[in-house]
Amino acid sequence: MKLNDTARFSTVCIHAGQEPDPSTGAITVPIYQTSTYVQEGLGQHKGFEYGRTQNPTRMALEANVAAIEGGIAGFVFASGMAAIDTLLTRLESGDHLVVSDNTYGGTFRLFERVRRKFGLDFSYVDTSRHDLIDAAIIARTKYLFIETPTNPMLRITDLRAASDLAHQRNVRVIVDNTFASPYIQRPLDFGADIVVHSTTKFLNGHSDSVGGIIVLRHQDDAEWMKFVQNAAGAILGPMDSWLVLRGTKTLPIRMERTNANAQTLAEYLASHSRVERVIYPGLPDHPHHTLAKRQMRGFGGLISFDVGSVDRAREVLGRFRLMSLAESLGGVETLISHPAIMTHASVPPERRAAIGITEGMIRISVGIEDVEDLREDLEQALR
Repeated sequence: MKLNDTARFSTVCIHAGQEPDPSTGAITVPIYQTSTYVQEGLGQHKGFEYGRTQNPTRMALEANVAAIEGGIAGFVFASGMAAIDTLLTRLESGDHLVVSDNTYGGTFRLFERVRRKFGLDFSYVDTSRHDLIDAAIIARTKYLFIETPTNPMLRITDLRAASDLAHQRNVRVIVDNTFASPYIQRPLDFGADIVVHSTTKFLNGHSDSVGGIIVLRHQDDAEWMKFVQNAAGAILGPMDSWLVLRGTKTLPIRMERTNANAQTLAEYLASHSRVERVIYPGLPDHPHHTLAKRQMRGFGGLISFDVGSVDRAREVLGRFRLMSLAESLGGVETLISHPAIMTHASVPPERRAAIGITEGMIRISVGIEDVEDLREDLEQALR
C-alpha cells in the first residue's frame, strides 16, 4: 500500500513505512529478532547483512516517524539520550551550542558532565526570548538546541522566529519535540533542521519501551547519522521498534484525549484554593498562550502546579490513589512526579531556582483515563 503525497496525519501514522509482509501478507510488521542474515554468496545479499547495521522492524519505524514528522530520514537509538549524544558527534572540540535553559535534567547532565570534557561549549538561555538567543550566538555556535514546551516550566519558543534568527547566523536548529509529540507540533514545518524524540514517551505511549529517534531535513545530516548509528551501535532493538510502531498507530486519538483531559484538570487546579500556581499553555494567563494556540494543535498533556513547599508536595504525592508516582511521561496512564527531586535532581539547586523549579512543584503527565476519575483523585489528594 503506497501513501500518496496528500495523505493526512492519522493515515500517515498508521501506514507510513509499513507494507504487508511479502512472504505471508501479515498486516503488522514482523519482529525480525535476528542478529545476522544468510548471504547468497560473496557480496550477494538481500540488502541485509548484520543486525546492528540493518533490521527491517527498525527501518519500518524509522520510515514511519520520519513521515510523521515530515523529514527525509529518521534513525532510532537505544534511548532519547543516546539520540541526543549522537547529534553531538557532528561537532568538534571548541564548537558551541545555545541551549534552552530549562532543558531536561538528563540533557543538562550529558552536556555539562560528559561532553564539556571533550571540548564542547554550551550557553543556556531562555529561548522564548529571541534577544537572548541572538546575544548568545557566537562565531563558534553550530547548534541552537530548543525544547518547547520545556520541562517542567512549559515555556514555549516561537520556532519560526527562532529558526529564522539562527539561520541568519549559519546555525542549525535542533528541537527536542518529546514534550509535544508530532501530533501537537512538527518543528520541521516551522524551519527547524533536526527533530529529536524520546520515543519512550508519547510516540510509544504505553510505558513499555525505551528509545530515541532523530528526524532530519538535510541529506548531509542523514548520511552522517546513518554512519554513526552503525559505527557506534547504540541501536534500538526489534522488539522495542515494534512496540513504538504499535504506539504511533494510535498517537492521534491518544493525544486528542490527553489534550482534553489536561485542559480540564488544569482549569480545575487553577480554581483550587490549595494550589498556589498552575502552569499550562492552555490557560489564558500562561505568558505564551497566544503563541501556543498558533504553533500547537492543542496544549499537550503536561501540567505543573505548586503547593507551596516540599513538605506539602510530599504529603500530596503520598495521597494519590489513581495517579502513579513515577519518572517518565506520555503513557496512557497518568503519572505524577516531583521535578526537583526526580527529573531535575541532576540540576544544581541554584540553577533550578533561577529557572523557577520550586520545591513545592508537582508535574502531572495526564493520561487517557476518564477525566472525572482523575479530577476526583486530585480533589482527595489536595483535600
